[in-house]
Amino acid sequence: MNLQAVLVVAAALFAIGVYGALSQQSLVMLIMGLEMMINAGILAAVGFWSLAAGGNPQGEMLVIMFMTVMAVEMALGFSLITNVYRIRRADITEKLRRLRE
Repeated sequence: MNLQAVLVVAAALFAIGVYGALSQQSLVMLIMGLEMMINAGILAAVGFWSLAAGGNPQGEMLVIMFMTVMAVEMALGFSLITNVYRIRRADITEKLRRLRE
């Protein structure tokens, strides 16, 4: 695959993630949209890294580190959503207006 194809796929993933994050009211779908946008950024970074480094594996370690951070972020997000649901029985963003106060 060439760089243009990788960037087109990354842009499509990012667009789907933006749509998913902005159009859904469920907190789980919101986090999934954000996750997809982060994955698109990682894919674009890998594409640029493979073009610039010529196959040097240092970029792969950076991607593995990003994926680890992303997995921790998703675990924390889902645990917070589960906790809010248990306490307030609210799973959509409209019901959580009181959290701002």
